[in-house]
This record gives sequence, C-alpha cells and structure tokens, in this order.
Amino acid sequence: MKIIDSILPLQAIEKGWALTIGNFDGVHLGHRQIIEATKRVARDHHACGTAVMTFEPHPVAILYPEKAPGVLTPLELKARLLADCGVDCLIVLKDSPQLLALSPEAFIDEFLMATVEPAVVVEGPTFNFGRDRAGNIDTLRRLGAERGFKVIEVDGYMMQDEGTGGAGGAGGAGGESVVCCSSLIRRYLHAGNVAAAKSALGRAYRLIGTVVPGRGVGSEMGFPTANIEPLEQIIPAHGVYAGRVTIGSDLHDVCNTSQRLGAVFSIGHAKTFPDVSSLLVEAHILEGDVADLDGKFLALDFVRHIRPQQKFETRDELKAQIERDCLRSKTILEGGD
Repeated sequence: MKIIDSILPLQAIEKGWALTIGNFDGVHLGHRQIIEATKRVARDHHACGTAVMTFEPHPVAILYPEKAPGVLTPLELKARLLADCGVDCLIVLKDSPQLLALSPEAFIDEFLMATVEPAVVVEGPTFNFGRDRAGNIDTLRRLGAERGFKVIEVDGYMMQDEGTGGAGGAGGAGGESVVCCSSLIRRYLHAGNVAAAKSALGRAYRLIGTVVPGRGVGSEMGFPTANIEPLEQIIPAHGVYAGRVTIGSDLHDVCNTSQRLGAVFSIGHAKTFPDVSSLLVEAHILEGDVADLDGKFLALDFVRHIRPQQKFETRDELKAQIERDCLRSKTILEGGD
C-alpha cells in the first residue's frame, strides 16, 4: 500500500481514484463495509485504485482538545489494518486550523480537485466535511455533480448492541440494533466489555506500548510480568483480561508481526500493594521462553474480561488468584477466541 503524508507527492498523484474520506479510527466493521464498497466501485468504474484519505490527528483534537475522543488505532496500526483490507493508497492529512477552516466548497476545489481529483467518492450517510462540519453527503453529491465526480452512499453497518453489562460492564442490557461506529467501541472499552469491542472491530482491541521496568513483585511470586507504558490510546477499564501479546523491536515491527502469545493482562492500581499509586498495565505471558523484554514494544490484544481488580490480604491469596486467572485465560484462548 502506498502511503502519502505530505503535499508534494500528493500533488503528483495519478488522478481518477475511487476515494473514501474519514478518520477510520478502529478500522471497524462499519469502516470495512465502506472500504469493500470502494473497492467494488473502483473495479466497476475502472478507477486507478482504492484510496483512503484520513486525518492525523482527529479534527476535534485540533479544534477542541478537551473534547478529543480517545484513540483506538495509532496511525501505524491503522495503516497496517487498511493495507490488510486491500487499500491501494493511504493519504494522511496532517490536520491544521487552516485546513479545517476551509468551507465545504473550498475543501473540494482548493484541496481535493487540486490533488486527488477522484473519479468516485464513497461515503456513509453521516459523512460531514468542511468548516464546522457544514458539508454532508447531500453537499458532496451536489459538488460532485458540478465538479465531475460520482458520489456513492453506503448504508451504515448494523449490529446488535452488546451493552455495557455483564463481565466487566457497568450496566446497560444492550440488545438493540445499532450502527457500528467508533464511539460505540469506545463505550465498550471504557466499560471493560472487550468481547463486545471485538465483535464491533472484527478483531481483538489492540493496545500498544513499550516495556518499562516494574516492581518485580510478579517475578517473586513466579509470575513475571511486563509492565507497559501505553501509547496515547484508550485503556480498557480496570480489571484482569485474557488476551494475546505480540512482541516487536519498534512500533512498525509490532504492528507488522503475526506471532501472538497467550497472556493475562492486569489494568489498575495495585490494591494489594497500596504504596504504588500510578496506573499499572501489566502482561503475564503464558507460553514460550520469553527473553528480556525491557525496551521492547508489546501489542496487547484483549479477548475477554476475567474479573475486576480486587484487594488481597496476603501475597499467598494473590498468588492463588493469579494461578486461577492463568488457567481461566488458557481455557478461553484454547476455545478459539
């Protein structure tokens, strides 16, 4: 997949793409439905390929930093997922107040038609663009007719809302039919419902970070853990989770490595050891002879919530619970999740 992240190569890009524009945070099933439609359109209209135009950072982070949504997929991971979807070209727009101040008409004329000059633009019904999000799918359709590109609308991807109740949840029965979207997945993660997030993403939620020195408490009990300093992503709710780990030497490596190892994750404050006040994100790897991980990048794929964080009176009680957590995680992971 070709990646364009600056204006000069973008101005020289070949014309006539089948294009879809959006933030694509998560590259979830709704995004994938739009991408599949764009690929079909590219074939049907003999476009030069399938292109995705995304924004870095999210426009809200520029205009209203205090309201910026949590990130599901850092750019490196987003690029890998889009490539896996069969996208031919990823165009990364570096958001700025100047770009975001363009009216819908100016965005199309001064930016889109001056660079990509698409043959077809494919979007969902809630698409907005231009200053103050003033442009919508109808605006795009009108401008496309005037400027010479076709606009195709794709319905939202419908799924059953799994709510925020159950293991790791915080109430809410779910069960209604809802549109799959990034905000829904963020809600699931904030509630610890990583299984519901997995259903909406079409894959396990992945949290990436670097391994930093820890307290050594896990090693003393026979359960060595890697302490993770996460990137600026959403961290699921406090609790213990079954999941899988990918190890890499850098961010690109960890996003493009296929090997995954079974693991148990713990997120929260060390209630049994109250002298530790910072949030801890830890991974105990269940399989393989793992070498020294200090400074490595780890990708944590969250499969299932096991239990909430709790305080234990003694280390022996904690050790016994960790043994049970490991057994339960192995059972979950061996079940094909």
